Parts: sequence; structure tokens; C-alpha cells
Amino acid sequence: MPLPKAELHLHIEGTLEPDLAFELAARNGVKLRYADTDELREAYRFEDLQSFLDLYYELMAVLRTEQDFEDLADAYLARAAAQGVRHAEIFFDPQAHLARGLDMGTVVEGLWRALGRSEENHGISTKLIMCFLRDESADSALETLEAARPYLDRITGIGLDSAEVGHPPVKFREVYEAAAALGLRRVAHAGEEGPPEYITEALDLLGVERVDHGLRCMEDPALVERLVRERVPLTLCPLSNVRLRTVDTLADHPLPAMLDAGLLCTVNSDDPAYFGGYADENFQAVRESLGLTEERLRELARNSFVASFLEDDEERRARYLAEVDAYAF
Repeated sequence: MPLPKAELHLHIEGTLEPDLAFELAARNGVKLRYADTDELREAYRFEDLQSFLDLYYELMAVLRTEQDFEDLADAYLARAAAQGVRHAEIFFDPQAHLARGLDMGTVVEGLWRALGRSEENHGISTKLIMCFLRDESADSALETLEAARPYLDRITGIGLDSAEVGHPPVKFREVYEAAAALGLRRVAHAGEEGPPEYITEALDLLGVERVDHGLRCMEDPALVERLVRERVPLTLCPLSNVRLRTVDTLADHPLPAMLDAGLLCTVNSDDPAYFGGYADENFQAVRESLGLTEERLRELARNSFVASFLEDDEERRARYLAEVDAYAF
């Protein structure tokens, strides 16, 4: 069994494997522009974040019904369980679905049909985080938050994702303030392709409690010092960084330097169907390419539970941490 871990940076739409994409396309009468799964896999070669996003949004067309979202989430949870994931805080992108004519209920209820019985079926506790698309307008984000109001008993927090450059966090200050007033937890992608200043903005203007990616913080020593002092978790995604050319090779990844600096780093899979690796595959990849020791890997696993939004169940968090401490490599 792999090292127990929490997954904190996972886009459920990014777990759509080619086989399931074709299955759902057939079920829903959607014509894909790829002859077969092999041709589709070939398309999973990206120049940058935008080239990935183009395919990511294109393939969402196969997701139409509650059953589709349930099947998508269930397939991820089965894979995650085999990867040692014990707790998953799962992102979803409602705007991309609302723009296609779906309603919020179809998306949330469908996902929840899988998440609600995840512990029973897969041994994984879950939380759901609704992300806003930063290349959409701030008004659209506010409308999306409003549409989610009937489902806030299922939604733990909000996030911010999609194309980062040119869309600074300040753009979404109002919606984050509204979400905070509703008691929602707050995270945001920052410092992946965007500059370190975006991380500072996300902290100061959006009040985020966790930074998704954040690897460019290393360009600003004062910011690193602050993140260490305030114990702000970073949800790193190493294989994603390589596939999207944020780092040239895994051997170039700053994760060891970040850990040496005292940053509270976690390792996650981001969009694993597209980036070639689920949670434990990311752990194994950094172990091999970066020479991380077993104790470093244990530290990353501990960090994942420490950084989780489990304040409502500290007993569970303690149980998961005990599993990490007892794990024999």
C-alpha cells in the first residue's frame, strides 16, 4: 500500500481519462474530433498552460448529466484509493459547465452522489471546492457564487484557476469577500505562471488560507520568509509543472529547496489524466528525480493532512497523521 496522503490540488474535470471520455461521448451523442483513445492521448502533449486548457475545456462537452459527473468522480476516487489517498479536497469548475447550458445542481448533485459515499466505497473522506475561472469576469464569479447558494452544505470552499497571466487576484476581491462572509474556505492558484506578486495579492486581498502551486515564491526571499512564518501551505504539482513547461525537467524542480527553506509544501496531481500521473505517481517521481529521502516523503504526507481543511474533524486528522507516522517504507 502506498504512503497515506491527502490530495489538495485536484481538478475533477482533469481526471477525465480518454476511455471514459469516449464512453460518455457515446452515451450522450457527442462527436469527438479524435478517431480513438490513442489519437486523443497523442493530443495530451502541451506547449504551455493555454494549450492544455484548450483541450481541457473541449473535452468537457461529454459531461452532460448527473450520472456523468458521478461516474467521473467515482473513477477518480477508485484510482486515488489505490494511490494511498485517504482524504481528497476536490476542485470543480462550474462556469465551464454553466456556459454549456448545464445547471449548478446537475454538477454538484452528480459529484456528490460519488463523494457522499466515497468513504464507504473507497475509504476516502472528501471535501468539494468550487473554483472560479480567472479569465472570466468578476461579475461571472459573483453570479456563480449566487447560483451555488442552495448547495453550500456540499461545498467547503472556493478557489481560483485557469489562465493566470494577466488576471491578477485583485480582480476577484469582491467575490472572495462574499465567500468569506458565507463561511467558505479560500484558496487560489498563484505563482505558477504568474509572478510572485500574485501570491502576495492572493494572501492580502483574497485572504487565501492555502496557495495552489506557488512555486515562483522562490524568486522573492521576503515572500518565502512570510510563507514560512505564517505556515501557509503550498499545493505543488510536480508532473503538471513539467508537462506545462513551468520547469524544464523534474530534476530542475525547486521542491527540495522549498522544503529546505521550511515551506509547508504538499505534492498533488492537478489534472492527472492529462499530466501522466496520479498522487502516488507524483510522489514516486519526485523521490526518483529529486532524491528525496523516506523521511522527506513522510514530511510531505504529513504536510498534506496538516494543510487539509479538517478543522471540523480533528480526530480524523490525528488518525490520518498517525497512519503516516506508522507507515513502513
